Amino acid sequence: MKIIVADRTDPSGSSSIEQIRRWHRDLTGGPIIGLVPTMGALHEGHRSLLRQARQECDQVALTIFVNPTQFSPDEDLETYPRSLDQDLQVARQEGVDLVWVGDRDELYPAGFSTRIDVPMMAQQLCGISRPDFFAGVCLIVLKLFHIFEPERAYFGEKDYQQLKIIQQMTRDLDIPIDVRGCPLVRESDGLALSSRNLYLDDAARQQALTLSGTLFKARELWIQGLTHSAEVCQQALEQLDPAVELDYFEVIDREHLTPLEKIDPERGAVICMAALVDGVRLIDNIILETR
Repeated sequence: MKIIVADRTDPSGSSSIEQIRRWHRDLTGGPIIGLVPTMGALHEGHRSLLRQARQECDQVALTIFVNPTQFSPDEDLETYPRSLDQDLQVARQEGVDLVWVGDRDELYPAGFSTRIDVPMMAQQLCGISRPDFFAGVCLIVLKLFHIFEPERAYFGEKDYQQLKIIQQMTRDLDIPIDVRGCPLVRESDGLALSSRNLYLDDAARQQALTLSGTLFKARELWIQGLTHSAEVCQQALEQLDPAVELDYFEVIDREHLTPLEKIDPERGAVICMAALVDGVRLIDNIILETR
C-alpha cells in the first residue's frame, strides 16, 4: 500500500498532488481506478465502500481529508474525529492500493478563490441549516476527481442528498466518472454509522436510536398502505425522543429530492431526516421501495 501524506516533503521535491499523478501515470494496462473520498475516522460504513471498490476496480485509492470549506464557523472542524493510525490499518485490511492524506494548505493555497455554484437540490434539507456545506463538498470532490482521474467513485447512501448532488454535478460538467452509491450501514442497534457517533454518551445514544426508530416506523406505515406523506410523518415522529431537536423529516423523490405530498407505489420515495442529539448533528434516511 502506498501512502502519500501532503505535509511531508517527497525526496524528489514533488507535491503530494504531483505524486498522485505520477502514481497514476506509472500504472500499466489501463486499470480501472476506484476512488473513495473520506474525512477519516473510518468505520464499517467506510469499509463497505472500500470493499465494493475493491470488488469492482483494479486499483483503489482512499483519501483522508477533513475539508474546511464544508464547515461553517460554528461547526466542529477543529474537533472533528481524527484517527489516522487506525484509518491506515483499516486501509491495509481492506486492500487499498493508495492512501492520500490531504493538507489544507496544498489544496487551498493562499489566493485560492474559486467557488462552486451547486444544483438547486442543495438549497433544501441540509442546505437550509448548512448553506455553505454542499458548495464545499462539491469543490473538494471536483478537485479530487481532477487529481485522481478515477473511473469510479464511491459514496455512501447515508449522505443521500450529498450523493445525489455529486451525481448531478458530475452529469452537468460531463465528468467521465461513474459515481456509485453504496447502501447505508447501521450498527447492530439500528443507529446509522457516523464518525460523529463518537461524540455521543450513553444517554445521548439512547436518544439517537429514536431517529432510526422513527424511520423504521415510517417504512412500516408505508408497507401497511399509507401513502400520504403528512400522515406518515405525523405518526412516525411519535417515536422520536422529545429531547431530540429535529431539523427536518421529509418525504422526497428519490432522484430529484423534491417534496412529495403522496408517495407513488410505483416510484417509491426516500425519507431524509436531520436532528441535534445533545448538540451533535446526525442525519439518517430510509428508502421506501416500490411495491
